[in-house]
Amino acid sequence: MSIYLHFRAVAESEIRDDHTWLAAFMSEAWDNDDAEYAAGIAHSINKGWDAVNDLFAAADAFYADPEEAWNLPIYGGRPVPHSADADPSDPPLMLLEPAGVSQAAQFLATVSFDELWNVVGARFSGLGWARQEYLEHHRDLKEFYGQAASAGHAVVKAVWA
Repeated sequence: MSIYLHFRAVAESEIRDDHTWLAAFMSEAWDNDDAEYAAGIAHSINKGWDAVNDLFAAADAFYADPEEAWNLPIYGGRPVPHSADADPSDPPLMLLEPAGVSQAAQFLATVSFDELWNVVGARFSGLGWARQEYLEHHRDLKEFYGQAASAGHAVVKAVWA
């Protein structure tokens, strides 16, 4: 079974702060993922997003940031609560506002993947996790957040099973 963390960049003015509406918006985005990926406004990580977050958390060892910007790319944002009339099968959602998107983009643009890997590489390799896979996640998220920040967009995140 696959489970994905799906990211979608969108202008904040186009978002309704309503779980039912956002779930429908993200469902449509998921259905159009090929076109949205090509446009640079969507990204997803299959199963391993918690380990990607662990990779970024290694920045605590050398990156002095009182706001812990390393947490923004994966788990950053506020949860969007289900409304009383929401479909219980709707995915969990988070909304990262444009300021947070900019912080995430800045973090990803300045943090060194090699320095992160030096902190966690032995542990990750011992678990059978490949360096190349995490390098690709880092590069893809750096590009995605960089484009979203440049456009002044927010990022909506959904978990799909």
